Amino acid sequence: MAAQRVNEYRQPIGPALADWSARSAPPSTAMHGRYCRVEPIDIERHGASLYAAFRAAPDGRDWTYMSVGPFNDRAKFDAHLTRIAASVDPLHHAIVDADTGDAVGTAALMRIDRFNGVIEVGHISYSRGLQRTTAATEAMFLFMQRAFDELGYRRFEWKCDDLNAPSRAAALRYGFTFEGIFRQAVVYKGRSRDTAWFSMTDGEWKRVRDAYRQWLAPDNFDADGKQRQRLVELIDATRRR
Repeated sequence: MAAQRVNEYRQPIGPALADWSARSAPPSTAMHGRYCRVEPIDIERHGASLYAAFRAAPDGRDWTYMSVGPFNDRAKFDAHLTRIAASVDPLHHAIVDADTGDAVGTAALMRIDRFNGVIEVGHISYSRGLQRTTAATEAMFLFMQRAFDELGYRRFEWKCDDLNAPSRAAALRYGFTFEGIFRQAVVYKGRSRDTAWFSMTDGEWKRVRDAYRQWLAPDNFDADGKQRQRLVELIDATRRR
């Protein structure tokens, strides 16, 4: 273990970052994977398939912890897409199924802190056709690759309503570390939200990345598409090295 750095007053200080400089903003370009493509939202390309994907759900429970929705009217949904497509931060993306070419979910890079190298993934809305699929996991991998490998950010964040159990479980499965609860942090849909914070650092990513690559490899899935090794097990193995 490296010795603790101290200043001229013998006070402990953090690691030096002599060569650090502000990072670039995320580009509005597509990210290509084996199972999905992640690209900036465009109402003409994605509107119809996204609306159909979200409308396939039997009720509105997938929108409970979102700041918007559910959308039972195409015109209102299109207005929503038009608004978020014009945003730079959050920078909203559609997640497109590689086999069908249909958009089946959305997510955004947001709270983009170029100076400190911190970026968050949020506004995650996966349709029933995307939830618990290989493409859903690959989409998160592509966002991480962009943040860490392409742009050189130091910290990647995930935040959610503390009561949103599926989102908290997903963050842990994806390799994020739970950091704590910000109490009464947000007001949305007429209610108070305690926010659960999760993060991944660039040092952790260098290990977690190998686990993702192993999990996403075609030979990790049998003829029926069932995974041979679980992502959480692969990530845990990299942390024990």
